[in-house]
Amino acid sequence: MTAPITIFGGGIVGLCVATELTARGVPVQICEKGDAPGPQACSWWAAGMLAPFCEGESAEEPVVRLGQEAADWWERQGVRVIRNGSLVVTLGRDRRELARFSRRTKGHTHLNATDIGTIEPDLAGRFSEALMFESEAHITPRSALAELWDGLVARDVTFTKDEPTSGRIIDCRGLAAQDTLTDLRGVKGEMVILRSNEVKLHRPVRLLHPRFPLYVVPRGDGVFMLGATQIESGERTRPTVRSTLELLTAAFALHPAFGEAEILEIGVDARPAFADNQPRIRRRGQRIYVNGMFRHGYLLAPAMARQVAELICDDIKPEMMDEDHGEW
Repeated sequence: MTAPITIFGGGIVGLCVATELTARGVPVQICEKGDAPGPQACSWWAAGMLAPFCEGESAEEPVVRLGQEAADWWERQGVRVIRNGSLVVTLGRDRRELARFSRRTKGHTHLNATDIGTIEPDLAGRFSEALMFESEAHITPRSALAELWDGLVARDVTFTKDEPTSGRIIDCRGLAAQDTLTDLRGVKGEMVILRSNEVKLHRPVRLLHPRFPLYVVPRGDGVFMLGATQIESGERTRPTVRSTLELLTAAFALHPAFGEAEILEIGVDARPAFADNQPRIRRRGQRIYVNGMFRHGYLLAPAMARQVAELICDDIKPEMMDEDHGEW
């Protein structure tokens, strides 16, 4: 019997890779220090927006194209995918930001004030124009992680805390892989979770601003995730007053009722990223590295997992592979 492949890391990337491989009949085991998905993984703090076209404002073309696989993939795993699109707005004084965003993206329609009030009644009269990305979606990240984890347990996948030392390994450790991926860097992000019974939103809303753009993602039952800062730092703890204040101020600008919201949680972690903020697959000997998801974990992990599975099962070189030194 063939020895199972060890997936080193049980965050979003490791779980997606394991899901893809087991679906193809490849035996795997997962090395993860946690007993379940939790705050030890960067993906625990994510927004869960499946918004490839919005990401095109600053991301390279492969992010936009590969990200379009995500919503269907998550649905196939039994995750609830909310396909209400994404809304992008700006305050009147920052109207140029909306025009710039429009030029740099595709897949959107322009809305006027009446249109905005029709699809988001609680924002009626607050914004004169917006961009609507109808094909985009969002998920609840922590529920998605649990769905993948439970699915792998149901397939009798073994979870171990013992670090692998030999055999075939797929390294999905995120920033912990800096010990061998020397060009990997951390990008710190802070987020806030609020509860408000006075605001109702049906889709993620991005508020553009020259200094601190904000997105608000509805999680249901009056819960909202605010995110996220983007700071060039590998620090994974210590949310700052300045960053938290910027997020809360932007949320208040989106809707004043957020001023009375309850703060449920303030989170922080560092995203693993390469210089161009695109993910990479690298093979060195019997170890394959999958890393550099930046802020696109839930958006790109499905496509990256597919490429890894195609490499192992069909010997198809991944599009995102930039190093291949080994025999699998």
